[in-house]
Amino acid sequence: MVNRFGRELYRTFFASYTEKVWGVPCSEITAEWGAQRIKSLSLLKALVNHLKLKFFRDYDPGQKKTETSLIEQFTYPKYGPGQMWEETARMIQEKGGEIFTGHQVIGIVLQPEQNPKVTVKLSENGSILTQTADYLFSTMPVKELIEAWQPPVPDEVMQAARGLAYRDFVMVGILLTKMTVREDGRIQSSNGIPQDNWIYIQEEDLQVSRLQIFNNWSPYMVKDRNIIWLGMEYFCNEGDDLWNKADPDMTRLAVKELQQMGFCQPQDVLDSTVLRIPKTYPAYFGTYHEFNKIRNFTDRHANLFLIGRNGMHRYNNMDHSMLTAMVAVDNIIAGVKEKENIWKVNTENEYHETKD
Repeated sequence: MVNRFGRELYRTFFASYTEKVWGVPCSEITAEWGAQRIKSLSLLKALVNHLKLKFFRDYDPGQKKTETSLIEQFTYPKYGPGQMWEETARMIQEKGGEIFTGHQVIGIVLQPEQNPKVTVKLSENGSILTQTADYLFSTMPVKELIEAWQPPVPDEVMQAARGLAYRDFVMVGILLTKMTVREDGRIQSSNGIPQDNWIYIQEEDLQVSRLQIFNNWSPYMVKDRNIIWLGMEYFCNEGDDLWNKADPDMTRLAVKELQQMGFCQPQDVLDSTVLRIPKTYPAYFGTYHEFNKIRNFTDRHANLFLIGRNGMHRYNNMDHSMLTAMVAVDNIIAGVKEKENIWKVNTENEYHETKD
């Protein structure tokens, strides 16, 4: 980041936010993470893109040639990303498939050249169910997959898995009657609502890291379009003080920080909700440098496919996470046993655009 953007921009826009997200100094995070997130983006490319948008406005709506970080528009589900999975579930069930949710995986029997078996504890009555599968797609955290593996995996694989680190996440939803906007011109507004989808909070004296404005993602995500629905993102570690804050205390912190930023007054708050999401971000420290031991072991099992962000312990965007599943299915249909093309998703700039 320093090489491409200079130390001042690095300190202003990257360092403090990144350390909020990961909870460690940037020096402890492998450069592989930064390279994956920004690809070939540079200050020069950002300036050229800005000038093209300002003077020509001729960019491709699909924006295939635009750096991911510079994309100006994209399609978004009417009721948010969860709508895609609701529709997927509907299609699966329509075709006779069954979906079980809320059950605890307590054992996975995986041996080379044998069909995998998954044992789960049912949420309704605590009974145990074992299911034999033709193929197993795992999106569960790698650490938990290896812990549940039967027979026990080699010691070096287990140690590498146990040392994998994650960053957890608390989202505070705040419903407002109105949103105040600074008058110094630094934030553009429309009817009192900033036009941004989200705002990154670099200030070190604030614990919140990012502010989402759900009205701007899709107006259909807010029942009453005269009120404002915000999401305040806090990064933490499961079990720490922030994670363990009671919901009312977490809400008070969020409202206080909104007020500190000049976005609202306490009397503007209509309602709130607090969501805690464990293992949101797989981390590129801990024993990540030993992840090849896990990958080499799991790749030997032809009927097992690690996919998605936690399944691969890779901080992919949503589109790349979905693509890993699509490539895995393509491999099964084509009879391809090698999994290299799944691991290559999001490592090459043009990979996801090379095929129809």
